[in-house]
Amino acid sequence: MTLRVTRAEGQVVLTLPMRASLTEGRAFAESRAGWLRQVRAKMPPPSIVDHGALLPVEGFGLTVTPAPVRAVRAEGGQLLVPHGRPPGVVVAAYLKHLAHSRLVPACDRHAARLGRQFRAITLRDTRSRWGSCTHDGRLMFSWRLAMAPQAVLDYVAAHEVAHLAHMDHSEEFWATTAHLVPGYRHHRNWLKQNGHDLMAWRFRD
Repeated sequence: MTLRVTRAEGQVVLTLPMRASLTEGRAFAESRAGWLRQVRAKMPPPSIVDHGALLPVEGFGLTVTPAPVRAVRAEGGQLLVPHGRPPGVVVAAYLKHLAHSRLVPACDRHAARLGRQFRAITLRDTRSRWGSCTHDGRLMFSWRLAMAPQAVLDYVAAHEVAHLAHMDHSEEFWATTAHLVPGYRHHRNWLKQNGHDLMAWRFRD
């Protein structure tokens, strides 16, 4: 049995093996009630993307500001959004485009160094992982990586590209990741320490 709390909504998820009953699962969850309270108490409150919010974009805090612009753009410490448009919706679209524009060349570069090819890149608003790689070479990333520093995004790209050679987290896999990004541990730790904050942002009410 496993028990976890989702980073985005703070929901409790209980996973049971086939042989376990729901009654046993409830008892297991209740026995961990104290731990669950501690975990949820430490989680950051949801942050709403609205005018005046200080939103991280590529590691820098930008103030979401309405402006007479046709498209979202970063300028002088501000993230300018068109007047009359829902800020959360247009900012999410901006971040998706930004993530795609950063991840594609990063994956191309790392794959070329590794001598491997990937089939496709997909962006999603995932809640449990920053990226994944399928056995047939399809890469998936969270577009929220556009909120992290570029070096962190680049590490996640390298991490998933390394799975093209090693579909596990063996010593060989981490050696390949280190070959692609020598300082990857620093970026990995950044995500562990700050990833919850990125997941806490809400782009819709």
